[in-house]
Amino acid sequence: MKKKRKINKATLAVQIVMTVVAVVYLFPIFIILNYSFKTKKELYLTSPLKLASSLNFDNYRKAFDKLNMKMSFVNTMFYTIVSVLILAILCGITAWAIARCKHKFFKFCYVYFIIGILIPCQALFLPIYTIGYKLNLTNTRYGIIFMYVATGVSFGVFLMTSFMSTVPIELEESARIDGCSVYRTYFTVVLPLLKPAMATLIIMQSFQIWNDYLLASLYVSKKQLKTLTVAISSLFSTQTSDYTTAMAAIVVSVLPITILFLSLQKYFIKGMTVGAVKG
Repeated sequence: MKKKRKINKATLAVQIVMTVVAVVYLFPIFIILNYSFKTKKELYLTSPLKLASSLNFDNYRKAFDKLNMKMSFVNTMFYTIVSVLILAILCGITAWAIARCKHKFFKFCYVYFIIGILIPCQALFLPIYTIGYKLNLTNTRYGIIFMYVATGVSFGVFLMTSFMSTVPIELEESARIDGCSVYRTYFTVVLPLLKPAMATLIIMQSFQIWNDYLLASLYVSKKQLKTLTVAISSLFSTQTSDYTTAMAAIVVSVLPITILFLSLQKYFIKGMTVGAVKG
């Protein structure tokens, strides 16, 4: 009985701590959501914790008009989807080759990608922009997609290679015995087993690309090519700042990523615990 009480107390303590942590993380979200419905008068004259007097959607209308959110939203969605798809395909095939081939060249390639993770992309701003400018990739859609793929491929290969160690090689050998080609073996046998790692890669890279500001502002200056984060930053300046409209825009920009995470949450957790830890 004493042992059972101790377990219950420990469980209760963990639940209390996790509840406090959840409240701490949810508090900024509550502030942003509350501010998005407030008028400017309520913003400056009432407490930040006080609820908005009504569900005022004028801030959302202003956000769509001021930021041309329809265009910037489509741009961000296009950059994210295309970049993540290319990363998923390239990293999966590369990781499979590195994990299954024991030649020193492939080991060198793996170390090369690992070194790429250790170098922050902020340190590469100048060479990235210089190469992009000389190749006429700046202010182009394919240029910014190429940039996101280049900066995300190192982490993708590392994650996928770690997960590949959990995939039984006997399944591939059986497929080859049955007459499957290399391509069919990968797409019909290996790829379905990589779903957790793929989901982890898709979620993490989508988060990074969707919320990126520095690289997007560096590579894109044309208004018709700007992303949501760059467009939202225009609401803040040294002279005036439209906080309520910006909060409404932030709420809209967060929705797609939230839906993506909730839909792939099961695979994401499995990919992080099995691929990144066990590998």
